[in-house]
Amino acid sequence: MGGTEARLAHSPYDAIAELFDPWSRSVVEDVPFYVGEARKAGGPVVELGVGTGRVAVPTAAAGITVIGVDSSTGMLEVCRRRAEEAGMSERLDLRLGDLSAPPVSERVRLVTCPFRAYLHLPDEQARVAAFRAARDLLVPGGRLIFDVFAPHRDDIEETHGRWIEREPEIFERADWDEDAQTLTLSVRGREGQATMRLAWISARRWRKTLEKAGLDVERVYGWFDYRPYRGQEDMVFVARRAA
Repeated sequence: MGGTEARLAHSPYDAIAELFDPWSRSVVEDVPFYVGEARKAGGPVVELGVGTGRVAVPTAAAGITVIGVDSSTGMLEVCRRRAEEAGMSERLDLRLGDLSAPPVSERVRLVTCPFRAYLHLPDEQARVAAFRAARDLLVPGGRLIFDVFAPHRDDIEETHGRWIEREPEIFERADWDEDAQTLTLSVRGREGQATMRLAWISARRWRKTLEKAGLDVERVYGWFDYRPYRGQEDMVFVARRAA
């Protein structure tokens, strides 16, 4: 097993690769947004944290070639299967790699990181490294688009320390640490179980981190319908690489 494979061998998503699609089946609001942005940019696009292809397969179906990177071999296998079933295999180029060192030599007009994947980065150093890696994939003027969130107090109170059935026979538990601004998220179902740790920061800090990595923030939306960000839980960032 080579260096990259060894370093990525224990992704928590491997254990829930077959569970991921039924767990996230209700999350559809971001798909038209990312597909639309890919159409505007033209292909190929790079999708970081491609997962099971929830966004990538519809993007490919829209005629856009996607270079999909993920740290989970299990998720990539499900994505490959979904692409084959949809007849989109030729438009999906799937690669094993992580956010800080995506195995991509191509330079593109658009890099995306959907479904809050950057929350897996544990600290500022990791965020800067990941953003610089994304920046390096962009042509001058190219854009990085991603979404993240910062929880409201009522959401924390409603979900903290409780197992909640998100989908039939699929349970999710959120353990929040407001001081550390971390979320320990557990999911379990018939097809597997896993626990992962996420870290959130404010919109202002995301902006400063992007700037530190050499990316200019162009827009921040509060949802996938392009409404302006005004303190909502969800944030959609559009950042541009300067020439």
